[in-house]
Amino acid sequence: MTTTQLNAISPLEAPLPPPRRGEALTDSQWITLMAIADTLVPSIGVSSTDSPKTLGLSKSDYTSVKETVRSRLPPKEDANLATRYLSENPSSVPGFREFLGRFMRDYLHTEAQKGIRVILSALDTRAGCLVMTGSSTSFHLQPANVREQVLQGWSQSYLKPLRASAKAFQGLMLSTWGRTSPTINLTLGFPPAPVHGKPGKGYEYGFIQFPPSAEPETIETDVVIIGSGCGGGVCAKTLAEAGQRVIVCEKAYYWGPEHMPMTSADASIHLYQNGGVIGTDDGELGVVAAQAFGGGGTVNWSASLQTQGYVREEWADQGLTFFTSAGYQDSLDRVCHRMGVSTKHIDHNTNNQMLDEGSRKLGFSHKDVPQNTGGNTHYCGYCTMGCGAAEKQGPVVSFLPDAERAGAQFIEGFQANKIIFENINGKKTATGVEGTWISRDSNGGVSGSDQTTRTVIIKAKRVIVSSGTIQSPLLLLRSQLKNPHIGRNLHLHPVTIVFGYYPDRPRFNPWEGGILTKACDQFENLDGHGHGVKLECMTMIPSWLLAFSPWRSGTEIKNLATKMPWTSGHLSLARDRDTGRVYPDPVDGTARVAYTLSNFDRNHILEGAIAAAKIAHVEGAKEIWLCHNGIPVFHRATADDSQDLGINEPSFQAWLKTLRKRGLPPLETNFGTAHQMGTCRMATSERAGVVDPSGKVWGTEGLYVADASVFPSASGVNPMVTTMAISDFISRGIARDLAQEKGVEQRARL
Repeated sequence: MTTTQLNAISPLEAPLPPPRRGEALTDSQWITLMAIADTLVPSIGVSSTDSPKTLGLSKSDYTSVKETVRSRLPPKEDANLATRYLSENPSSVPGFREFLGRFMRDYLHTEAQKGIRVILSALDTRAGCLVMTGSSTSFHLQPANVREQVLQGWSQSYLKPLRASAKAFQGLMLSTWGRTSPTINLTLGFPPAPVHGKPGKGYEYGFIQFPPSAEPETIETDVVIIGSGCGGGVCAKTLAEAGQRVIVCEKAYYWGPEHMPMTSADASIHLYQNGGVIGTDDGELGVVAAQAFGGGGTVNWSASLQTQGYVREEWADQGLTFFTSAGYQDSLDRVCHRMGVSTKHIDHNTNNQMLDEGSRKLGFSHKDVPQNTGGNTHYCGYCTMGCGAAEKQGPVVSFLPDAERAGAQFIEGFQANKIIFENINGKKTATGVEGTWISRDSNGGVSGSDQTTRTVIIKAKRVIVSSGTIQSPLLLLRSQLKNPHIGRNLHLHPVTIVFGYYPDRPRFNPWEGGILTKACDQFENLDGHGHGVKLECMTMIPSWLLAFSPWRSGTEIKNLATKMPWTSGHLSLARDRDTGRVYPDPVDGTARVAYTLSNFDRNHILEGAIAAAKIAHVEGAKEIWLCHNGIPVFHRATADDSQDLGINEPSFQAWLKTLRKRGLPPLETNFGTAHQMGTCRMATSERAGVVDPSGKVWGTEGLYVADASVFPSASGVNPMVTTMAISDFISRGIARDLAQEKGVEQRARL
């Protein structure tokens, strides 16, 4: 970029909704939990005696650590910041406990809450501490260095519950610290908004409002669409432009570009399900799913890859021949054209350049990733937290405004509780949806106590469920549908991250620039049947990276965090063959995810991680590490440059050998996913799936699903464009059926 506009985007605040009443923990449990947090992210100082509050280093060691941090501070930053950063711990961060308490109380499922309470209570008893720490002294009273040794031991314990607890606490505490710390962003030089670009103007939506009343409100339309994301947005545009009355109802609230990008903490509540992450039942993966007006298209990374030929053929071989038809290609092209998808305007940032150049040097196949940026060079790495420039052409910028201009209406703050069915001509027919609507407060936000709550019934000729792979099956189950495939066939595109550290390069601030503009597809067909991995770039928002970072000690994690301005992050993303399921929590009905990464898919991710490490090496990384507590950081040998052996360097090959031997074992490796597919699978019979080839739910009339949950298997590419194309096809079929019914009715009246 040739111009820099400092602080050109200055987002407005978006106050959070009030937390639920009650406390997640007792006072004594909170004391123990904060002691765990302060151990993982310690206050570091000079001390010759052990202290519960400070991790004491010798004077020489402390001076060395502080000078290292100081040397990495941004230009012109106060040198005292290094001292403040090292002395900070979660107990000293005003918002840490508040955010952690909100997450545990409002978003952690009941079983996990119970497990945490048991551990925390045990750590405050003599017997429990003796078993779990080797000392009868309560955990919070033990010296900081002893507590650190305890948590290090848990990470490597042969007892699975201790390893699982260590992993869960590490991810939760590091991500919460990254979201709430007053010093880390200053230390890194990470600004609250992109320094490139300028604020964009959003579309001014009108939303249906309902007056206060204890009685249900009933409204009517032709088509009700439950969800405003990539599926629902396309359906709304197609059907409204076809002359149908359309209402789109969405659980989330609309936040315009003037509020974007949000802070990481605010975005996790306003724009994502479950406070930012849904943990799988086995604790191995963190599932990141959008809950925003515009769905995943509001927070994704602009990647607009079309469904690949071998995937289309796989689906066609299951009897879904539409996927190899010209009509499907028309749908793909139509949605891409509307979003201005292209590779012509890409300006690769350093992170993507490294993936590009490293792949070239190693002879790996690689390509530019088309962007849905409407002909703009969208040099923004913050879209994970919303796009302040309004350049990314997600549904909220493109399809949904088109739909409203064609007459569609919208409801925000609407939780769909169940589909309404009637028996019409002996068939189970969807005739609407019943839900709970919560208005904005009197200030136009969602943080006040004066919001209106109403039961709302929307009657319609057609009901389209576009609530996403996590929520769509739960709505069908709440509506008493019994198909055993509902919620099953879950694919996640699981990923892990390989990091490279380049201190010899000028500070390149990897959060600047397009997030994902390059991909390496050399390893996408490792089994000969279309299963393998792609290498892609990771969003480099610091709080996201901390959630995936390995933890070995408090001093190391604080040192590692300060390396981020010179760090690359590349994903090994699997097209998973094996599946899991989504189901409702038996206590409160919230989403639970049962998914255990198979050895088959795990080994593919390992091959991708090895390839990503090779890319980092040939690009000159001085250090390479994974989201893996059991694999040491690779440090490049200081050999004579004239004898550069590239990836054949003996120390690097020895490190790769260790990695391959150790693998990516459960509860040692951090895995995540931002792609969910398949839980309402499309199939040619009710015995094989949830919806038929037209998107209609088997065993019903008038009820359709149009989102990534209908994928027959994993797409193997970022699923936005595939979701949109399938929804384009489904909604065009619905439009034809409604037009035909209208014609029949008109002829009957003549």
